[in-house]
Amino acid sequence: MLNRNPAALAHPLWLCGFRPFFLATALSAAGLIALWGAFLGHGLPLPPVAGGPFVWHAHELIFGFSLAAVAGFALTAIPEFTGTASVPARPVRMLFALWLAGRAGFWLSGGIGAPALAVAGLIHLGLVAGLVALLAPRLLADLERRHLSFLWALVAFAVLIAGFYADALAGASPARWLHAAVGLLMILVVLAMSRISMRIVNAALDERGESPDYRARPPKRNLAIVCIAAYTAAEFLAPGERIGGWLALAAAAALCHLQSDWHVGRALFRRWPLMLFAVYVLMAAGYGLIGFALVSGSDGVSAGRHLLTVGAIGLSIYMVLNIAGRMHCGRELDERLWVPLGAAALFAAAVVRAATALPGVPANLLLALSSLLWIGVFALWLWHMAPLLAGPRTDGGTGCQGIVDKAG
Repeated sequence: MLNRNPAALAHPLWLCGFRPFFLATALSAAGLIALWGAFLGHGLPLPPVAGGPFVWHAHELIFGFSLAAVAGFALTAIPEFTGTASVPARPVRMLFALWLAGRAGFWLSGGIGAPALAVAGLIHLGLVAGLVALLAPRLLADLERRHLSFLWALVAFAVLIAGFYADALAGASPARWLHAAVGLLMILVVLAMSRISMRIVNAALDERGESPDYRARPPKRNLAIVCIAAYTAAEFLAPGERIGGWLALAAAAALCHLQSDWHVGRALFRRWPLMLFAVYVLMAAGYGLIGFALVSGSDGVSAGRHLLTVGAIGLSIYMVLNIAGRMHCGRELDERLWVPLGAAALFAAAVVRAATALPGVPANLLLALSSLLWIGVFALWLWHMAPLLAGPRTDGGTGCQGIVDKAG
């Protein structure tokens, strides 16, 4: 009999790590941007945290929205990649409680002061440490160590969180750690896309009756990761310098080179491969704009950064929510029109947000339009997907078992 109490471990919400974290991802995506838009457009006060409104906005989108998506993906994908059992409900619920407590601690830090800020930092570190403790043994037990990069990414997240809170507690601006976290998220996107794309692109080739021989080649992926890391380090150590511009242009070129793996003919223009491919387009464009702006001394860094954040991060997370969110509920991919319309709306939201940096444009109007597009996409996702994630499986599968596993 279905347990209808969400607090009970037997409730379907705790059946797999992605369920509570993906719901939190979509809810925070819509809610955080609604609050940010209300602040910019109508002066609604935001929590008075260290660093001011910008730091609150960036911190919550990175260590709130994005970290929730990373946690949900890692708790689901790593057991699948390593062929190990699903993470049990109790630690999933404990990790989710830490995520919620992190939101409360950071939001209250402006009013309570350093003690709340220190507690918020420890809570965020506890969340990432919990993920490492649960997942590291699985990754290290794989003799080929094929997915160990996800472990190093989680460790890097912990370092960035520690640095952010150390600067905030010392009274220094912690924004540099947030910019570095954007670079880390770009690397995680490349790592995750290399796994997801092989299944999606080869399925599209197979549907067209073509040989499913697409491979995400490590040399191109590694080159892109190295270039992104180099730019991120330059931005951290020497923000605004021309060397960062050249490294950003190198990252854009490496990402364009990486896109050549996707030249698989007409299969690329099927909805799922095309939506994933658009993530790389936004990443390359974002780094390209940043690089051009820094090298030429012109405006454009903010526009490029929003192509990375609103665009590449937003769209990649949306795709993970739709692909992993359904397949690990034991469902086929949703082929209804709302999914590609949502992807197109996020792409448009990124372009419109970047356009606010152009001279002579109605920036407030474009900002409002971008916010509404973003909020609408994640609200629509919640409408369609929340009942699945909070409800029982109907396919006979258990835990995080995917639809492919179910047939096996």
